Amino acid sequence: MRGMGRRSFMTAAGSLVTMAATGSPALAGNHARDAASASEYVDVQLLSITDLHGYLQAPPASDAVIRGAGGAEFTVGGVPYLAAHLNNLRAGRANTLFFGQGDLFSGWAFPAESLADEPTIEALNRMGLDFSTAGNHEFDRTPGFLIDHMEHGRPYEGAGWTNSFPDSTGQTFPGANFRYYSANMLWGNSGKTVLPPVNVEWVRGPGGRRLPIGFIHLTVTGTDTGSTSFQTALRMTEQVETANRCASRLKAQGVNAIVLSMHDGAVAGSDFTSGSNPSGPAYDLALTVSSDIDAIVTGHWHCAFNMMVPDPSGRPRPFVEAGCHGQLINEISLRLDPATGEVVRELTVSTNHPTTHDVTPDPELKETADYWSGYADHRGATRIGRQTASFTRTMNTFGESTMGNLTADWALWAGGQDLDPFDTGNIHPNDPARLALIAVAPRQGSCVINADLPLDATAKGAVSYRTAFNAVGYGDPIVTATVTGQCIHDTLEQQWKMQGSVLTYAPLAVSHNVRYSFDEAGSAGDRVDPADVLIDGVPLDPRATYRIAVTAYTLIGADDYPALLAHSQPVRHTRDFESFIAYVQSRPVLTPAPLGRVTAHNADALRAETGRLSPVPRTRGADTPRVASAGTDGGHGRC
Repeated sequence: MRGMGRRSFMTAAGSLVTMAATGSPALAGNHARDAASASEYVDVQLLSITDLHGYLQAPPASDAVIRGAGGAEFTVGGVPYLAAHLNNLRAGRANTLFFGQGDLFSGWAFPAESLADEPTIEALNRMGLDFSTAGNHEFDRTPGFLIDHMEHGRPYEGAGWTNSFPDSTGQTFPGANFRYYSANMLWGNSGKTVLPPVNVEWVRGPGGRRLPIGFIHLTVTGTDTGSTSFQTALRMTEQVETANRCASRLKAQGVNAIVLSMHDGAVAGSDFTSGSNPSGPAYDLALTVSSDIDAIVTGHWHCAFNMMVPDPSGRPRPFVEAGCHGQLINEISLRLDPATGEVVRELTVSTNHPTTHDVTPDPELKETADYWSGYADHRGATRIGRQTASFTRTMNTFGESTMGNLTADWALWAGGQDLDPFDTGNIHPNDPARLALIAVAPRQGSCVINADLPLDATAKGAVSYRTAFNAVGYGDPIVTATVTGQCIHDTLEQQWKMQGSVLTYAPLAVSHNVRYSFDEAGSAGDRVDPADVLIDGVPLDPRATYRIAVTAYTLIGADDYPALLAHSQPVRHTRDFESFIAYVQSRPVLTPAPLGRVTAHNADALRAETGRLSPVPRTRGADTPRVASAGTDGGHGRC
């Protein structure tokens, strides 16, 4: 498949036979059972995947086996098998299109994520992806990174180390052979779409006639305000209104076959071959969005279902989602009227095909996946720094730890750095942070610290790339913002909370230039005196303003420090794991600082109580996906 063009139309014959082997296809009507013999119509095959997330070798273990009709189980995943099934499905079909519903890159697998997601783009290029909807995670860097680097292959500072790696052919990263689309992601100032909203693809009809199929693309609402994809320069429009407007425009241009590809989803049972008891935002949309739309292909929720849903006029249309991490390929077979180009709905057939391992893996995609795994292993062993002792997440009585202090110091450093290459997601001045807070054991949500940073005495204290990568980060940027001293005080107070009759303590690590003391005898909400909070040796002034550095996840209130919602002028910085690696590289040596940034008084009082500490965050294993974007992945992981 090397060098396959966007319009090569390699296809696959006998789709109904293939469907029967994996479960019951969804049929728009009884006539669809005989669709294969309806030769008077133009046959179009739509193949799609969603939420690959850079899992080139295999899905995480929790997603490697999926359940089909009658409880049948299938071991699935890995792009070598995905490509082999694509080849089989395409064979013999005159018109086929292969597209995605988003979150294809911004991977959680180490080979993809640690290499700027370039391995995923090479794999998708080799599989002949025609186009994709932009998901929330495609915005995990900045719009400029998506467009300039991932699409167009333009290098940026650090080429060869942070980007523009040689691919499996020895070529420097060329960018994608396909384009990304979104109709509802806009630039906040101009109101123009960040990406093209729709694309029109042309298929071959009788007598050399070409017929158009329009594709409308929606990104999940909240992407601009979520944590990993936090972008102040962007805003979003309502999904149904946007889709209806695009459908109307396509129809006015003579496009009579229309597909909605959306990075938002639903849940509909646990059988990937069918759907039951559907619910979720994409399902609500499917019931109301324009009847001019002939099929709705969804993603984002990492669910798998295949069903027909009536449009507002009562005519059935496919409503499908193809799981995640390369588990499934959805196939929709459309029949177009050769004279009008309209979809003959009664003949529509849809099937989810599992990417089983009972086929010969595609050799070129196996080469691609193996190459990047080896490249990442070599890179992961590269020394990036040195430490003199171990950093651990073990907390003292006051919730302080050497690992917590290290990450708070990194966050302060990160909040003073230049912005991400190709930055187009910020609108406020990049004023450096004066202090940093890191949630080391939040009551809810996620912690940016994944693991300890142990001393490797055999390597004379060398810190490897992979060790640092695994220790800190889940793809969240550090964000600086302006807050009042009162906001900082209130945030510190919110470390304590009564849960029933128990006083709980969710400590925040503070940067090296901050010291504060709390009252062990005080009640929740009244434990910290602003005079006992020193920033660069000066007491906190509740009326003054400060620039603070935190993770985006903390800033948007996802881990239960809501006082920080009262911020202004937020500025997004580099993602956590990339920034932490750069921080380690910038230090001559890492040495754990003495504890004591947090102290307490009235420890001997009758009512003295530190509070029950939240558990130390669980270490993220190599098989554990990074945490999804807060506020935008509401359904992620439900299925």
